[in-house]
Amino acid sequence: MGCKVRFTLALCGQICAATRGGMEIKMAKFRKIGILTSGGDAPGMNAAIRAVARKAINEGIEVIGIEEGYSGLINGYLRPLDNRAVSNIITTGGTMLYSSRCPEFKTAEGMAKAIKTCEENQIDAIVALGGDGTFRGATDLTNHGIPSIGVPCTIDNDITATEYTIGFDTAMNSVINMVGALRETCESHARCNIIEVMGRNCGMIALYAGIAAGAVAIAIPECPFDEAYAIEKFRQAREHGKRGMIGVFAEGISIDSQDKYSEAFAKKLEAQTGIETKFARLAHIVRGGSPTLRDRLHATQMGADAVSYLLDGKSNLVMAIKDGKNTAVDINYALILDRMYKNKLKDGDLDDFTEAQIAEMKQTCEYRRQKMANLYKLSFDLAK
Repeated sequence: MGCKVRFTLALCGQICAATRGGMEIKMAKFRKIGILTSGGDAPGMNAAIRAVARKAINEGIEVIGIEEGYSGLINGYLRPLDNRAVSNIITTGGTMLYSSRCPEFKTAEGMAKAIKTCEENQIDAIVALGGDGTFRGATDLTNHGIPSIGVPCTIDNDITATEYTIGFDTAMNSVINMVGALRETCESHARCNIIEVMGRNCGMIALYAGIAAGAVAIAIPECPFDEAYAIEKFRQAREHGKRGMIGVFAEGISIDSQDKYSEAFAKKLEAQTGIETKFARLAHIVRGGSPTLRDRLHATQMGADAVSYLLDGKSNLVMAIKDGKNTAVDINYALILDRMYKNKLKDGDLDDFTEAQIAEMKQTCEYRRQKMANLYKLSFDLAK
């Protein structure tokens, strides 16, 4: 991991040392910290913004909100944040700083504009809230002299380096509340409802919420789905007197490369069993809503800790929960670990890591896969 010797004026003369545990910097006192949210919104982002802002202000640092993510950093969409600006946002979903996708930030020209915005506005560090794409951007900023730390905010819970991402708990609770409402009408009319939930190529929302909702069948990308077995489970449940039935499917599942498989399964289930079956795609409603206590608490802790790490001279990190404890992980390690888990490693990705680190990555991936497989099996064992 390299570090280009190009710093903002406040950081001139400081010593930069690249380590696999993050970037350590001996620095002058910060003047300003910028906060941005990028990628998909997640309930709890506002709680994290509030925590970053108030922790920094308590340390005598000015806080700048960067609107519309990396696009706002390029175009200078800035607003100062004081204690009152972040009052009461802890209760609301979405992000008060707005978000966007920004392909321009991946270009040399886009990066140059972003760095210029930081220099002209004396922004000495960035806390970036989002997922893996957001963290890649934070790494680029750090490597160009703007120390940055990522806070994992995504309902998908698909950041392998952390056991938990902000927004996941709220999304699951939103799903089970809506599934509960659908179950009531299913019970009244002796129907089945196949429900598709968000999560991209990660099935955690579907798996966890499906178990909690008592689904007869769950389909996720991480585990093989036996269509015939699932249909038979529904048939047997009806034969044993079950009226209302639910199936919860992740949006990323694909059988024989068939798009919209969840909807196709609903039609096939009705055709083969005679059970009246409806289909519901919950879509982006799962992303919204007031964050749960768990999301507010984790967001608050991670946001405040991110500022503390910066003040300790550390950057290029992503906040994480490991073994139930709050910690931080090198962003490069987190990104490569993610690729390993998702079978997307490229030639050379592991070259900068030790054998011990690679072994640790493999162990983390296996633990996560086994945990998913065990829960998946449990879901079918208990479905009657």
